[in-house]
Amino acid sequence: MNLRIAPRRSLLAAAFCCAFAAPASLFAQEPPTLTFGSVAKISSKTLGEERRINVLLPPGYEGSSEKYPVFYLLDGSAHEDYFHAAGLVDFMATYGVMPKTIVVGISNVDRKRDFTMPSKDEGDTKLAPTSGGAEKFVAFVEKELIPYVNANYRTDGKSTLFGQSLAGLIATQILLEKPGLFDYYIIVSPSLWWSLEELLKAAPELMKKNSASGRKVYLSVGKEHPQMVEEAHTFAKLLATCPWPGFAHRFDYLETENHATNGHISLYRGLEFLFKQP
Repeated sequence: MNLRIAPRRSLLAAAFCCAFAAPASLFAQEPPTLTFGSVAKISSKTLGEERRINVLLPPGYEGSSEKYPVFYLLDGSAHEDYFHAAGLVDFMATYGVMPKTIVVGISNVDRKRDFTMPSKDEGDTKLAPTSGGAEKFVAFVEKELIPYVNANYRTDGKSTLFGQSLAGLIATQILLEKPGLFDYYIIVSPSLWWSLEELLKAAPELMKKNSASGRKVYLSVGKEHPQMVEEAHTFAKLLATCPWPGFAHRFDYLETENHATNGHISLYRGLEFLFKQP
């Protein structure tokens, strides 16, 4: 009996290993120490301060001449989303779900300042006394950060922006006001309640006024504050009417996730939507 079962077990074990292991050629020799990315600093005249970025280069970057797309991560500090987001991008690129990509995590100095426009609601200003710096932050991203990345790394001109919560608010603002700044947008649980829903209310006119072809947007919200859920659904309906050439979008309402867990699940789904080949 054992002699007849053993070969079967061997075949099953081999099949199991093949199913879950990537080709060995995708991996470099395992290093003796672990370093997951590097740090660069930009002296920003726009913001009047030094800003840090955490950068993960794709495997094979060194010693090649290949150019790569860039994944820009808001809330990209080491104690925020850098490690889990960069790890997921690296994993999905390794298994061919998306192209090999440079990850740029933008470390925060004051996210309530940088990710918000001036508010018409006194409650907002009490909640975030330093708020209202979105215009300067967007200018930093457009005129200093992106040129710095393009000058110092081999980029191919394609880019994705990811933001959640207040970072989702500023990502939405960039999408509506400067849609050509990034090719793809992953917007998770955006704080569209800010300033009495000012950005949400302005969205229809902004989509008519500003345009860029071939943009893709992934939007999601979990089972969170009812106002945030309602606003995400409203924004999703507006995206369905977007007149831009070649525009594509997907909206997910993730009822089993909350504000804490929604980000990682949505990043996976968003990258899959943006890059998965038919």
